Amino acid sequence: MTDSFAPDSTKIDYIGDELQLFENAQNWKAYFANRLKPFICGSVAEVGAGLGGTTRTLCSGDEISWAAIEPDPCLCREIKRKVADGELPANVKPSLSVLADRPVSEKFDTILYIDVLEHIEEDANEAARAAERLRPGGHLVVLAPAHQFLFTPFDSAIGHYRRYSRASLRALSPPGLTLQSCFYLDSVGMLASLANKLLLSQSHPKLSQILLWDRAMVPVSRIVDPLLLNSLGKTVVAIWRHP
Repeated sequence: MTDSFAPDSTKIDYIGDELQLFENAQNWKAYFANRLKPFICGSVAEVGAGLGGTTRTLCSGDEISWAAIEPDPCLCREIKRKVADGELPANVKPSLSVLADRPVSEKFDTILYIDVLEHIEEDANEAARAAERLRPGGHLVVLAPAHQFLFTPFDSAIGHYRRYSRASLRALSPPGLTLQSCFYLDSVGMLASLANKLLLSQSHPKLSQILLWDRAMVPVSRIVDPLLLNSLGKTVVAIWRHP
């Protein structure tokens, strides 16, 4: 797979088909939304908006604007349809593009990469581009799959170049930004993956597996993660702030 969000390839056909499957992970979406929403405000850019599932979860409609940046024409059309049908807030503006297409002079208060940065080969360059487009006081938010030792055929099948740790995300810190927080989520999901690769051993996990994880494991992780000081998890989050 080529770089899904390469600056010289505005229109990309996304090779993964897991987006529709993970639309069913409502507990998981609510969990990470609760942790991320305090950092989302003003003019927002969501890079790699996909089918708009994360947009629906994170966008309240009260933001000044929400640029849903998506390089896949089919996915971008689906976001446009959802906005037109009222399934997404009216402040969502779909854009068939990548972040590099947008002028550096266009600034945002929040830039989101939700399960996206792992699809980008030159991730450090992408993070630097995002930093250039943040307003003072703005936040760059990255949520990504954690731990390279959990890399499986599922990751390869949907175009992941890597999984991250807190250390590798810290090392990715863009120039001019301060790392405000970096933590793991979903400790129970991580332990289940270590034990039997329940969700990640196949190139196409079953809906029943997604629902088992979302309904049985995620609620327990919401209780256990704080007790472990968010030191374990199969998802890692990093939040940088523009001084």
